[in-house]
Formats: sequence, C-alpha cells, structure tokens
Amino acid sequence: MAETIRLAVDVGGTFTDLVLETPDGTHSHKLLTTPDAPELAVLEGTRAILAAARCPPGAVSLVVHGTTLATNALIERKGARTALVTTAGFRDSLEIAYEHRFEQYDLYMERPEPLVPRRLRLGVPERVAADGEVLRSLDEAALRATAAMLRAERIEAVAICFLHSFTNDAHERRAAAILAEELPGVALSLSCEVAPEIREYERTSTTVANAYVLPLMSGYLGRLESGLREAGIAAPLLLMMSSGGVTTVETARRFPIRLVESGPAGGAILAQAVAAENGLRRVVAFDMGGTTAKLTLIDDYDFQRARSFEVARAYRFIQGSGLPVRIPVIELVEIGAGGGSIARVDALGRIQVGPDSAGSVPGPACYGRGGEAPTVTDADAVLGRLDPGRFAGGSIPLLLDRAQAALERDVGAALGADAAAAAAAAAAGVAEIVDETMASAARVHAVEHGKDTAERTLIAFGGAAPLHAARLAQKLGMRRVVVPVGAGVGSAYGFLRAPIAYEVVRTRHMRLDAFDAAMLNTLFASMRAEAEAVVRLGTTPDEPLREVRTAFMRYRGQGHEIAVPLPPREFGPSDDAADLLARFEAAYTALFGRTIPRLEVEALTWTLALSTERPLPPRAPEPDGAPAPAPAGHRPVFDSAAAVREEAAVFERAALAPGVRLDGPALIVEDQTTTVVPRGWSARVNARSQLVLERTA
Repeated sequence: MAETIRLAVDVGGTFTDLVLETPDGTHSHKLLTTPDAPELAVLEGTRAILAAARCPPGAVSLVVHGTTLATNALIERKGARTALVTTAGFRDSLEIAYEHRFEQYDLYMERPEPLVPRRLRLGVPERVAADGEVLRSLDEAALRATAAMLRAERIEAVAICFLHSFTNDAHERRAAAILAEELPGVALSLSCEVAPEIREYERTSTTVANAYVLPLMSGYLGRLESGLREAGIAAPLLLMMSSGGVTTVETARRFPIRLVESGPAGGAILAQAVAAENGLRRVVAFDMGGTTAKLTLIDDYDFQRARSFEVARAYRFIQGSGLPVRIPVIELVEIGAGGGSIARVDALGRIQVGPDSAGSVPGPACYGRGGEAPTVTDADAVLGRLDPGRFAGGSIPLLLDRAQAALERDVGAALGADAAAAAAAAAAGVAEIVDETMASAARVHAVEHGKDTAERTLIAFGGAAPLHAARLAQKLGMRRVVVPVGAGVGSAYGFLRAPIAYEVVRTRHMRLDAFDAAMLNTLFASMRAEAEAVVRLGTTPDEPLREVRTAFMRYRGQGHEIAVPLPPREFGPSDDAADLLARFEAAYTALFGRTIPRLEVEALTWTLALSTERPLPPRAPEPDGAPAPAPAGHRPVFDSAAAVREEAAVFERAALAPGVRLDGPALIVEDQTTTVVPRGWSARVNARSQLVLERTA
C-alpha cells in the first residue's frame, strides 16, 4: 500500500495531537480536546494541519487514530445503558469478583461498582460443561421473556456471557441471534468473541466493558469517518490498540475495549524506536500529557506485555481495585499526574496533586477559560518554565496573573506562606510533589517486575514531560534523558510506526502427558485464519506477516499460568511435547529460579499474534561538533533541585543543528513543549536531531 502522506491523530483528555507525514517533511499540530464531541477537535486540527502543510485532503493516503474516549467512558461511567445476560444462577459473579479484600486493613474499603446494576443482570436457563458438553439446552422462551424486560428498560447494549462458552459457543451465538431479532438496534457483545478464554469473572468483566462503550465508540467512529469524508479525505482509517498494533475501524467498532490505553501504546512504540536509534538497551519511556503521566520499561528494544489490565481503579496503586479487562496490552503504569492535574492542600497540611484534572474544559487557571483551581501547568508557568506567549504554538496565551492568584489562594495561603512569595513557594511545592509522585510510581513499577530504574535512560515525550524529565531522572538515579523530535505530540508520532496487528486467544486445556499435536495444529490454523482476516484488511495480499505464538502454562494444581513462547510452525506427534516442556521449564526458571520436579505440566490458553513487519531503525552515527547559536533571550527559572531561581538561556530548538552542545541552565523551546536543562546538566543534539541531556555534576 502506498503511504506517501499519512495523518496520525491522538485524542487525549486535554489535548488532541496531530502529525502529518509527507515526502517533504513532517508537520505537527496541537489543540484542546472537545470532550462533548471529540471528533470536532480532530476535524478542526486536520483542516489546520493540512492548510499549514499546503496538502490537499485527497492526497492523504492513511489516517491512524488513537483515543482515550473508551477509557474515559469507563472511568467516568458515561457509557451505554447496559444489561448482562448470563447462565441462570451466575449473575452475581460480576459483583463477587475475586472474593477478597484488595486493601485488607482499610475498614472503609470501597469496591468498584459493577458497570451493570444487579437488576439488569439477568440469568437464562442453559448449561455447558467445562469440556463443551451441553448439559442443558438454551431455554429460548425464557430468553425471549428476558428480551421483553430489556426492551421495557430501554437497554442500549447487552453483554452475553454464558458459563464455559469458550469451549462451546453455540448457546451464546443462538442467544445473540434471538436478541438481535427481539431488540433491533441494540449493541450485542459476546464473550466467545470478546474474550474466549478461561476465568469467568475476567471474561464477564471484559465483555460487559466492551458492551458498555460499544455504542459510544461506534457512534464516534461513524461521525469521524463521515467528517473525514466530508473534508475530502477518503483514506482508510486505522485505530491504535493497547497492544501496540493498529487495526481496522470495523474491528474497532466490534471490540472497542481493545482501544483502551491506545495513546500510551503509541508513546511506547516511539520510545522503542528512539532507544534503537541511540543504542539504548534499558530505558524508561516517560509520557506526561495534560491529564496523566505514563511510564513504561523497555529492555533490549522490547516492551513488557500483559494479557490483562485494570481500568478505573478506586485505589490508584492497588491491584484489584479496578475493573479487569482481558486484552493484550503493553504493560505500563499510569497515574493522574499531568499538566492539568489539580493541586490542593489536605487536612494534614500536605500538598496533593491529582488524580483529578482540569482537562480542556475549563482547563488550568492560566488558560483563562473558566478554570480556577491551580494545576501543574500553572505551577510551571509561575516557575518560569513556560513562555506565556508560546504555549501550544501560541494558540493558548497563558495568563500568569491568574496562575499566581490560584496558587496563592489554594496552596500558598493554606500553607501559611508569606504573601509576597506565596505563589512562588506554592508553585515550587506543586512541581516537587508531582515529580516525586511520578518517581514513586516508576520505582514501584520497576520493583514489581524485578528491575531497577538506576542506570537506565529516560525517554521523555508528551507536552509536559520535557519540563519535568531532568528532575524526574535525578530522583530515579538516571544520568541521561532523550527528548525526541516532536516530543510534544510523541504518541501521534508513535502511531505512524505501529504495525497493523491482531491477536487471537483460545482456551484449550491440555496436559503434556496427553499431548495432542493434531488438535493444536487445527487450533492454530483457525486462529491464524481469524487474525489474518483482520490484518489483511489493512495490507496488500502479498505483504509479509510476522506470527508470534504463546502458550500459557502451569504446574497442575497451580492457580495461574506463565507465558511460554512457541515456534511459529506445526507441531509434531511426540518430540514437541518434550520441546514444550523444556520451554516451560526455561520460562519458569527465569521467573522463579527453579523448577518443581515430578509435577505434571498443563497448558490452558494459547495465543497467536499476527502483524506486519516494522523493523526497528538502525543506530544513528555521532555527528560532528557544531557551534551553538546565540540565545534567543534569557528568563528567570526556578531550579527544583537547588531551590533557587536563576537566569536561563532560551534557545529555539529549530535553530540547534546536530552536534550542538549546551550547558544548563537553559530552556529549549518549540511549539508543543519546552525542555528544561537545569544547572549541572548539558544538552547535545544527536544525528537524528534528538536532544540528549546528560548530568555533568
């Protein structure tokens, strides 16, 4: 497929970022998100970036899009009016959940409310055994009576999740046919399609979440497609997924739950490429936008992946306090610490930042759009890190007096600071707290995976990340920071590097002492056909594809499995049973340092991921030295580490050629962000025009 001009769009909670890639160069644009109708900002930004690039709409050959719309709908509980149809007697599994206390000593612990209230969780007589045998046929009359009840409730979406449908989906598919007949226009999600794998609670939770956001996402994508066509763009629209691949809009409409965390996935892909270009094998990707901050560990140019994810956690760092979804994701930690995160002083006299955000409406106090609460962006402006006339390319003039007033009123006065210095002291405190919050999250995330943050390199992108990157690196024991080109719209750049991909999962229990090569070959053949049918919608028939197979295995009697990589080939009769055992023992030893002798091994779930080839870029050579230009000016900036305000030289990033080296304190300014180079740090421009900050003291 010829992809000479490609457009990437990332809709965040505060900003909508666009990147246009043309043969003559790359253009970027940032504007505020329109939360009530996100497509409006996308279409407005598209018109602006095409006009700036003098590119006719018809010349765009591909549009790649990522959005937080599904995530926000789940967090804010603004999805469709949804019902759950399940096996009679099992409607409460969604509320019973894991049947444990995720915060054992909290007497006031609150569990997350299910997306579907109990009166809309309805059981239907039917039963399928764990091996797929039908123990009780589907009661179609009872199902039609249930449909009448749902019609009276004006239900917009239905999740169908019968017991053991991952081994025999006949009842779910028949139920879907009946409900489609009885409830025309109602969105249906089947667990045998959304999450066809073992573990009833996670399967049900994922299917319900998919149903909950399906009408919203389907309507949004439909309006976006229509708007792009009316704007003269007839190019295919691909959607970014949480797994790090892109998929077709048709697939995204059926499984919008796979779009959760699509923006952060794009950022991780950008960081992966930047790591390869700089020969950095151990990095932390740091994405700080207007609403949240995301951190991802990357080792040997690959990110960590997971098969499950929690949305809308009631307790920010506590596993089990959110809604689990079984989807392939790039593993990351996300916290409410963005530019728009609201600052306050709690009852104990401590500064707290986030997780709530001022968003794009009303926005930080300095936007002058009705927001009154002080935010991280207000603090950065007061500390001198932001040019009030240059923010977001000059499209949002910052009102410094309003930022100072908000910080003085809500933070400085509450702390009893001297009136003359209240705003500055409050801003310094807010900046330090948000940096420490992000550092703590990074440390916890690394330790949970048996890793450390020291001696890694921080790759910073997102509108707010370069402002805080050097201080965060100091707190994490790092000595190097890389700020890529277009860092302020980094996730959108990552979208353009993402492969077209899809992953299929199936649960088929098999003990290795009863290894069935024929069954596995048939299973993987059907999974390959399903994945290829999706991937080929966005590729040419002859484009080579990369296949990755994984088995999730355990010792018999254990409660959880580990991922075991498999070769992408057919299985033989007996020798592959021994090979599979060896692969399992190697993976188990890598995790736990030992194997368990004389215990049977079994596999429960199998996955097949198919994607187009996207080789990593080669390492760039070191450029020759080049003279630094004269500063465009000077500005007093507060240094958090030294706790002093000092004059910093201001440089335009576009004026810095490869090979230039600068010493801090300095500010390197571009349209979408500013990179802070503190005293004790230097900045050099590498051959890819990326900024490399290094500690010199």
